[in-house]
Amino acid sequence: MKNAPLIALTGSTGFVGRHLLAELPKRGYRIRVLLRRPSEVPDGASSAVIGDIASPQNMAAALRDVDMVVHSAGLAHAMSGHPEDDYRAINTQGTIRLAQAAERAGVRRFVFLSSIRAQSGPVAEGVLTEGMEPGPTDAYGRSKLEAERGLAELGLDWAALRPVLVYGPGVKGNMAALLSLARSSWPLPLGGLKAKRSLLSLDNLTAALDTLMRAQGPLRRPFIAADPDPVTVPEIIAALREGLGRGPGLVPVPSFVLGAAAALTGKTDAYQRLAGSLVASPEALRSLGWQPINRTPDGLARLAREAGGSAAGA
Repeated sequence: MKNAPLIALTGSTGFVGRHLLAELPKRGYRIRVLLRRPSEVPDGASSAVIGDIASPQNMAAALRDVDMVVHSAGLAHAMSGHPEDDYRAINTQGTIRLAQAAERAGVRRFVFLSSIRAQSGPVAEGVLTEGMEPGPTDAYGRSKLEAERGLAELGLDWAALRPVLVYGPGVKGNMAALLSLARSSWPLPLGGLKAKRSLLSLDNLTAALDTLMRAQGPLRRPFIAADPDPVTVPEIIAALREGLGRGPGLVPVPSFVLGAAAALTGKTDAYQRLAGSLVASPEALRSLGWQPINRTPDGLARLAREAGGSAAGA
């Protein structure tokens, strides 16, 4: 491992970053974790304290001898209620400042964990590709797109990964809510939902980042990351319940009935996100040689098995 590429990783305490910290060394990389404050890191990884990502410090020492940066830190979409300036300061300006320091340090490539929300809202017509005009609909998505555009103005080589909804151990947000529904013992009235959504397993995301780091450059563009086959909400629930050793337990209630019930309970927005389509194509990434490890149904079943059925109603 002495001559293995040295990766500077941000966001190592987050949902994605923890997985990368564990898995990237298995793929032949040395890891230097960039931290906000002194913290314990796993054996085999070094660390450097850079402070607040919006105003990083000590960057010359932190990036010395680094081959590539994987920047997964940022203000997450799930952190609702933050003003647009907060997203811009952390996700946009913090990313650009880190990339500028990487350029000064002679880093070969900067890999930015962006988001599909840099390209579209929570639902989209047709199949999303990187060639489409971006249309983010919220502060989070705009901050990620602005960061990508800031990287494009620098001289170093870069790539932005735009993952769709990521699932894996420790997942929160919408996927955690679906997992909670799957754990319940009740039949669910979701069997009639037909819209498809692209998902991305943590293992497939790790393989995508590995592909970007190994690619012969220059890249200097965004890449969508998604499991190859989109799935419907009923297929998601069925896969999760299969992992729990149970049948699907789905009732095909017409979508207009579900929509009316959502309107009566003030949950129209949540229902539209659940029932809407968002399909994204990873073909540009596959053209670089990316090979997904997991099929979505298998990955979801594994997630449910590993998470167990400890929730109420299981």
